[in-house]
Amino acid sequence: MDLFKQQIAKIISNYLNAKIQEILSLIEVPPDSSLGDYAFPCFVFAKELKKNPNEIAKDLSNKIKPNKFLSKIESKGPYLNFFVNNSYLADLTIKKIMSEKDDYGKGDIKKEKVMIEFSQPNTHKEFHIGHLRNVALGDSLVKIFSFNGYKTISANYIGDIGNHVAKCIWIYLKKYKGKEPKTNKGAWLGRLYTEATKLIEENENFKDEVQAIQKKLEEGDKNLTKIWKDTRDWSLQEFNLIYNLLSVKFEIFFYESEEEKEGKRIVKELLKNKIAELSEGAVIINLEEYNLPIFLLLKKDGTSLYSTKDIALAKTKFTKFKIDKSVYVVADEQKLYFQQLFKTLEIIGFKQAKDCYHLPYALVMLESGKMSSREGNIIKFSDLYNETLNFSINETAKRHKDWDHKKIENISQKICLGALKFSMICQDTNKVIIFNKEKSLSFEGYTAPYIQYSVARATSILKSSNKLNKKPGLLNSIYEQNLIKKLSEFPQIVIKAKDQFKPSIISQYTYELAQQFNEFYHNCQVLKSEEPLRSSRLILVMSTKQVLENALSLLGIESPTEM
Repeated sequence: MDLFKQQIAKIISNYLNAKIQEILSLIEVPPDSSLGDYAFPCFVFAKELKKNPNEIAKDLSNKIKPNKFLSKIESKGPYLNFFVNNSYLADLTIKKIMSEKDDYGKGDIKKEKVMIEFSQPNTHKEFHIGHLRNVALGDSLVKIFSFNGYKTISANYIGDIGNHVAKCIWIYLKKYKGKEPKTNKGAWLGRLYTEATKLIEENENFKDEVQAIQKKLEEGDKNLTKIWKDTRDWSLQEFNLIYNLLSVKFEIFFYESEEEKEGKRIVKELLKNKIAELSEGAVIINLEEYNLPIFLLLKKDGTSLYSTKDIALAKTKFTKFKIDKSVYVVADEQKLYFQQLFKTLEIIGFKQAKDCYHLPYALVMLESGKMSSREGNIIKFSDLYNETLNFSINETAKRHKDWDHKKIENISQKICLGALKFSMICQDTNKVIIFNKEKSLSFEGYTAPYIQYSVARATSILKSSNKLNKKPGLLNSIYEQNLIKKLSEFPQIVIKAKDQFKPSIISQYTYELAQQFNEFYHNCQVLKSEEPLRSSRLILVMSTKQVLENALSLLGIESPTEM
């Protein structure tokens, strides 16, 4: 539909002697389709033209004539309403989809290079459904930016050192060395972390023991370093299994342990140059004049913080990888922290601070309340996945008793992973997700299985068809026209999702497209229609299937051909 919008802006600009971009920014989509496909508010130019906006709209409606793009132009109060030529729109949209296929909606190649950093799990902790939201969002953003034509680098920043690691190693040495399990060692470490946290809360004297381990680790103690490397590998192996399962790939892995040394050097340099200062033995930077709290850069015992390493990481990203923008996908609990970090980068003269962007997202909560690794009340990803997969397998087996187990398991896994990812993406990033397994797997409503089933239905129709008529007929029903209009919107939806950093825009669009398709399917005969209408509708089904698959792929979701 963007082509029509461009044409409307061009026509209006000729009559109002205004810039096309200015007109484009004012064109709206009416809330009611009976008012047209586009509307232009004329009151914006009332003062300049010294005319009543109703008069301006009426004058323009008399001057602008229908053409191959527009079937009707009419005024309605201060608005000039435009109705697109549905026949031309159908021909243009379907031809474009059928010729571009997987590339339909794809943007032109851009010069800018964008790094999207996401996932960022802490080793020595368990991977839970809160982590899943981060991974689903980040992976989808990588796909959306790449589809928009940007050179996009997917990056993961692993928290492999710090107080949480020291806690885990402390309790491991105290109670469990030599007693580790043979399998699922990463998950086992997560349980040790929870146990350690509870013990330390009961006895504050243990805090000093943990702090001593952290200090020795940062100083390079050989025995502790060996234990740290071994236990870290247990966690990393588990993370990689999960990433493989989710089909998520990272081009670069950063590790906190690798940024620590450079981070400390930078902080000491800031202290030397009096950009940072000492406060009760700790190194800080005072941000109060920027209406931000004091930012702690180094603890009084010399051990590092997230800030120490994040300053070094920002420099590594821009200098080593020559990126133009750095996106951090991190929970909204860290909003203040990133405001402090970016302001600090700006103060210390890091020119690319303006090109750093924090994408916050709200928490994933249980219906019983907030999750916490330290409290141990989390839903482990592995448990959630297995429960969801088993549920999906049972439901699929009930529907398809003629399928063998391998086929049931393969399709059930696609349904399961689609449901999990979609439930983490479909909400706006500022909304808390109250996760419900049954709702996410439902074949009704705003879910991945509902959309996936629409693809399977389209595939089934196409399998039952024979050769298409080379001269298809017209598509005149309201159901066909609504579906075509929705298909034509996809390229602009992709741009909008990129501009707003919101995969939920694509998930909402995909759901609406599936709804339009199902309305069309229930109201328009396809296979039983007479030619040439039959072929026209089959091509429309084919086009819809293509766009649904394109949209789902940007969400990291596979499209089963049978369900």
